[in-house]
This record gives sequence, structure tokens and C-alpha cells, in this order.
Amino acid sequence: MLNAFELDSGRLRQVHVETVEDLRKCRPVWVDFDEPTETEIAWASEVFGINLPDGEEEDEVEDIEASARFYIEENGEIHVRSDFFLLHQEESEVVLVSFVLKDQILFSLHTEDLPAFRLLRLRARIQPGYVEDGKDVLLELYAANAEYSADALEGIYARLHKFGDKVIGIHLSDEEAGEVLSEIAREENLNGYIRRNLMDTRRATSALMRGRLLSSEQFEMARQILRDIDSLDGHTGFLFDKLNFLMDATVGFININQNKIIKIFSVASVALLPPTLIASLYGMNFRFMPELEWKLGYPFALGLMALSIAAPFWYFRRKGWLR
Repeated sequence: MLNAFELDSGRLRQVHVETVEDLRKCRPVWVDFDEPTETEIAWASEVFGINLPDGEEEDEVEDIEASARFYIEENGEIHVRSDFFLLHQEESEVVLVSFVLKDQILFSLHTEDLPAFRLLRLRARIQPGYVEDGKDVLLELYAANAEYSADALEGIYARLHKFGDKVIGIHLSDEEAGEVLSEIAREENLNGYIRRNLMDTRRATSALMRGRLLSSEQFEMARQILRDIDSLDGHTGFLFDKLNFLMDATVGFININQNKIIKIFSVASVALLPPTLIASLYGMNFRFMPELEWKLGYPFALGLMALSIAAPFWYFRRKGWLR
């Protein structure tokens, strides 16, 4: 899908593009390709004389070194590859987006409809003067990406509050502990995605600043994006510590539950050892054992066995080991 956007009274307006002639007529500041076809890429190359990566080149992008994700062609084209975070209900992911800047026009290629792109389109349609050229669009996309990551971190905070209430509850069963561990692992994976996304956004923004490609206002905006990312980094670090604490606490409760079971078996084995010994002695049928001539021999043996059971349990209970 090809989406072209041009400025109309300071606002971003989407231009309906169905043919190459429609693309020639518009004066875009941003051309967005969402799962583009080879025909749409050919249109952009023909109209704007730009070299956009096709499907095979996009596969190669994933293999290039991180330091080579920002470069400038001899014809002045600025190529940037950035990761954008996408939050799903079940599993999140990081989507690679290719940007090309040429003649103040931003070209973007991606395979998923990203929230940062939707947020930028919404704001630029409403607020006049929100963007003025392709570099403004690129910086606003990075700012929206950082903001989307902040929203995801707020969601993790809210869910961890619920997990904390479960962990510090009066009793946590093994099944509940298993569910909590699964949720904590999912949140930790999500936090890792967010941290990686912020790192890549910082790297791309710093590359634009080092390349001396921004105006003074754009440079200040890039610095503000970096400050926002630095503040979010502290939150991701805190969440990692919080997640590790909850995971250790949950594993500790599982160990406590298992120790209770082991304690029952230990107490039972210790308490049943004396009567087992007495029964073994009286079962040897010695000639001079009391029961051969004493009528109360067997009741005496049974009573002795009962006493040998009661005495350890009384002692364990007094020590509080049966609680």
C-alpha cells in the first residue's frame, strides 16, 4: 500500500494514489509504503528518481551491521534503518523500518501498520505547522515511538502491581505461583523489547545529529527525544529489578510449599522409626521374650509402640515444627 502525504495549510493531508500519474501530481513531504508491491516501488523510483530497497534488499538489511544502518549515498540520499516497537495481545515484536530522505521528502518502507505512524498522521492532520518537511516527519516518528514505548511501560507497571498483590498474599499455591512466573517471564520479555527499541531510536537520532543534517529547531527536538529516552531507560532498569524480585519471591514461595511437604515426610519418618524398631524386636520370637509367659506382653508391646509415636509428636508440636 502506498500512502502519500502533502502539506495543506500547514496540516498533513493524505493524497489518494492509485496510478503513477496520481503520484506525479502531488507534492508530498512523506511517502509511506506499507507492505509495498514492486509496482509501487517502481512508481516512486520513476517519479522521484530514488533508489528504494526491494524485497531482497530488505532481507539483506536485517543482516547488516548496526553501525551501517545510517549512511548517505553519493547522490545525497540519506538511508536510515530503525526498529519500531509493536505491542500485540499475545506476543510483541520489533519491526524494521527503512527510511530514505531525499529533497526534503521522507520515504518509509515497513511490513506492519505501526502505532507511531498512526499517531503521527492523526496529530499532523489536526495541528497546523506540526511538520514542515521530511526531517520533521522522521523526528516526530521517533518521538511517537518513544511515547508508545512509555505507554507500554505504564502497562507493565499496572500489571506488576497485580502480580505483587498475589505474591505478598497470605497463601500462594503452586498453580498460582506457576501462573505468576509465566506472566512475569512475559513481562520481562516485553521490557526487553522496549529497551532494545529505545536503544535503536537513540542511535538513529544521534546519527542524525552527528551528520549535521538538522536545523537548529530540529536539533533541539532531537535532543529532547534523547532526554525522553534517557528518562525511560531508568524505568526499564527499575522494571528489570522489580521483575527479578517478584520472580525470586515467587520461586521462594514454591520452595516453601515444597519444604512443607518434605517436612511432613521427615516428621512421619522420624515418628514412626521407634515403633518400627519395637515391632521388629518383638517380631523376632525369642524364647525368653515376655509375651511367651506374660499375658499382657502383647498389649504392653502395643502400648509401648503407641507411646513411642506420641512422644516424638508431642516434642515436635512443642517445638512448633508441625505448624
